[in-house]
Amino acid sequence: MSFGFSIGDFIGAIELVNRIRKEFVNAPSQLKAIGDEVRNLSIILVDADVACAQEALDDKQKMKLDDIDKSCRDVLDELQQLLDKNKEILSGSRGIGKRAVRVWKRIQWDPELINNLRSRITSNIVLLNAFNGQFTRANVVKLVQHQDDQERQAVLDWISPIDFPSQQNDIISRRQEGTGLWLLESEEYKAWSSMKAQTLFCPGIPGAGKTILGSIVVEDLNARFRDEESVGIAYVYFNFRRQEEQKLEIVLAGMLKQLLQKRHSLPESIKALYGRHKHDQTRLSRDETRKELQSVISLSSKVFIVADALDECQNEHRPKVMSEVFDLKVDTGLSLFATSRFIPEIISRFEHSHILEIRASDHDVQKYLDGHMSRLPACVRQNHEVQEAIVAKIVTAVKGMQVIPLHLESLVGKRSLRAINTALTRLETPEHTTGKHATVSEAYDKAYDDAMERIKGQVRDSSELAGQVISWITLARRPLAILELLHALAIEIGDSKLDETNIPELEDIASVCAGLVIVDEESNIIRLVHYTTQEYFERTHQRWFPEAQAGIANSCLTYLAFDAFEAGPTPTGDGFDARLRSNALYEYAALNWGHHARLAASIEVDTLIFSLFESQAKLSSSTQVLVVESNFNYYENVEPRQDAAEIISGMHVAAHFGLGNVILNLRAKGQHSDLNSHDCSTPLSIAAARGHIEVVEILLAMSDVNSDSRSVLYSGASHDGRTPLSFAAEEGHEEVAKLLIAKPGVNVNSKGLGRKHSGMRPLSLAASRGHLSVVKQLLAAKCIEVDIKCGKGNTPLSWASQNGHEAVVELLLAKGSVDLNSVNNKGLTPLFLAIRSKHEGVAKTLLATGNVDPMGSWYGWTALLLAVDSGGEALVRSLLATGKVDVNDKCRGNYNRGMTALTLAAVQGHERIVQLLLETGKADKTITDEYGRTAQVHATEKGYSNIVSLLQDDM
Repeated sequence: MSFGFSIGDFIGAIELVNRIRKEFVNAPSQLKAIGDEVRNLSIILVDADVACAQEALDDKQKMKLDDIDKSCRDVLDELQQLLDKNKEILSGSRGIGKRAVRVWKRIQWDPELINNLRSRITSNIVLLNAFNGQFTRANVVKLVQHQDDQERQAVLDWISPIDFPSQQNDIISRRQEGTGLWLLESEEYKAWSSMKAQTLFCPGIPGAGKTILGSIVVEDLNARFRDEESVGIAYVYFNFRRQEEQKLEIVLAGMLKQLLQKRHSLPESIKALYGRHKHDQTRLSRDETRKELQSVISLSSKVFIVADALDECQNEHRPKVMSEVFDLKVDTGLSLFATSRFIPEIISRFEHSHILEIRASDHDVQKYLDGHMSRLPACVRQNHEVQEAIVAKIVTAVKGMQVIPLHLESLVGKRSLRAINTALTRLETPEHTTGKHATVSEAYDKAYDDAMERIKGQVRDSSELAGQVISWITLARRPLAILELLHALAIEIGDSKLDETNIPELEDIASVCAGLVIVDEESNIIRLVHYTTQEYFERTHQRWFPEAQAGIANSCLTYLAFDAFEAGPTPTGDGFDARLRSNALYEYAALNWGHHARLAASIEVDTLIFSLFESQAKLSSSTQVLVVESNFNYYENVEPRQDAAEIISGMHVAAHFGLGNVILNLRAKGQHSDLNSHDCSTPLSIAAARGHIEVVEILLAMSDVNSDSRSVLYSGASHDGRTPLSFAAEEGHEEVAKLLIAKPGVNVNSKGLGRKHSGMRPLSLAASRGHLSVVKQLLAAKCIEVDIKCGKGNTPLSWASQNGHEAVVELLLAKGSVDLNSVNNKGLTPLFLAIRSKHEGVAKTLLATGNVDPMGSWYGWTALLLAVDSGGEALVRSLLATGKVDVNDKCRGNYNRGMTALTLAAVQGHERIVQLLLETGKADKTITDEYGRTAQVHATEKGYSNIVSLLQDDM
């Protein structure tokens, strides 16, 4: 290779950057930006090779290149050290069989370190581009493009951190080539994909292959419209194990990010929002996301939304998500493709849509089997007739694609045709086994039962390993990373440190589990093959693994008792992060051991608990995770300190996890039951907040426990001065609240004294969160003060109105003694709070009483102006019906100053609201705003021709 210089020579840097680039595949999201920079550096180093090879360099240029080369090597060497420090081989010293796999450890990354490395890499890229620019203007263009791409990616990641292409790649990678063509070739799909504003709903039984088919649709759309920027494509794969990603604002943000990814440039409105939020370190609000989403869709000639597995979207999120998507469809004309199980409430939403049921087609089953026939024994591979018989039998037997791997797995270990034929006779359809009323669930249960019988029939070590793997995956409170699970499987009760030679190999794990688990390398977890598998084991784990909860609890407690934690808590920051990196299961074990222990009720578990509690250092090491990682709600200080964990006792931790028997034993050993300090609430308050009714009953029965104790008042605290009832009311624990209300000496009107809940009583806390059952309990209590205000001047009705809890509002109104027009410290009544927060139903409920005053203003905005601004047609109608609003009141706020309701409606394109205002006969169209423009002028400038016509026709 000739660069034209001999001092620096880039060959070493190029080899190193390419090796590092491969290592950054599947890096944690926090390192994605560095991975992108490494990729760019790799490209530009090669460009420098090409450019310099064609030029004769003078001594000055050679020295400059030598300096750049050394700078590149320095930062790349540091990156290599980062890799070596934070990635490790999965099986420790034993390796991973045929293929060693290095994975990233679970740590929290230092933003300053990341930014420093990115800055240094970028500096080298800039230097190289500038140097190359001496030879070609193309590199200057590339540099500008690189900077633009950086800014663009930063904005997209700010909108949503989810890596959607990785999700798609993970799912489509499991497709057997040639399957799913029946869907793409169907008349329903052809019509849906070629026409605008269409809906195609594809329901199917569990395991019919809905998600794979959804990914096939996404792949087809991406291929067909790859070069058409005006065609937008977005998809959502709902997953029952990823509930946090199902919130409406997250779903909408994900759609927005995907639609923007295809566009060469970002809208100015998005850039402006990014600049504004970046300063405050906030994200898009739901309303901002909705508005930008509508805007981006309006810029597209056609938009496709693929929503897979709506049934896996949790009940608390699904109605909002579906309503929003259907509203978007009506407003923008997008095309929607959705899949789901046969859930009546979901099916009813698609009753006027095109419907195509998803079934496991014979062609797809055969394609899958043909592609995996090589896994079967030689007596099958060498006999074409036997292969055809196997395909025919499985095609007849299956009702869903998901059981095919299980049926195939049942044949893998057979070594004779007789054994193959015996196994095939067991593959009967549900009708053959349980009659015409057999369910799909029964068919799956039978397949999973057979798989478990094969697992139990293995040698003892293999059977026990499979049981541990399936138990951990099924019962873990969140998906475990590969390294976490491997550490969990390596733990032996009584060990004082992790023996890495006891870590099993990935290939062995997959082998012993009879096809029930797969290694998901995209998401870095080992998981069950399908959600029906998860459902099966959630129902049957007591049958197969009756001691599983105890086993998990014991493993977690053993891990937390390792010698690595005997030094006690570490300084938060680098020290704590290093501990997390070095001990893969530390975070999970500390946050969840008590949940597993509560469900285990095992003497051995109790013994390990008290062993941990006897070491204050190790107990504090575990509680430090509660303080730092889970925002331990009862630790008062705003910024967690290292010594915070040392203040939390075993009694506090037992109350947190709901371990009543542990509390009784601790009390018997002399530990105080009503511990209170500057930093932590009492065990009773903690148990009340967590809803552990049995622990609350145990503590209330103890003579030294104050049922109305307050947290100690402490300067700067957020929860101080609160009582157990206050915690229970805020979290909505009805039974706990009922128990405390009935307890003599409990003040139902006790107020919080800290910043966060200043002056808030239990009733306000319950009303603000929408906890209807707790509100009922409190309203029935003697001496309850219904209209008492908090430090912000809000009453319980104000809080419920502001947060949109219509049922609570109705309950408070039924009380009869509520002040409907109470004004808070900012001059807002419950009606104004509801309108400002766009809770139309609450506002209409308040107006329906006939006793609400809709007059007045908030920072120059009247109730009518706020309603018009939100686009709430029904709310505007309700306000006009009162006969108490002046349609010609002008806005006196900082924005839209001088606009009337009519002008504001015209500016925002609310045609129906314009019509409603005109129908009153009182709206003055000649009124001008502070710039002298009328409603008609604004509508004309905006291009709202229908509104212009309305205003003209009414003249």
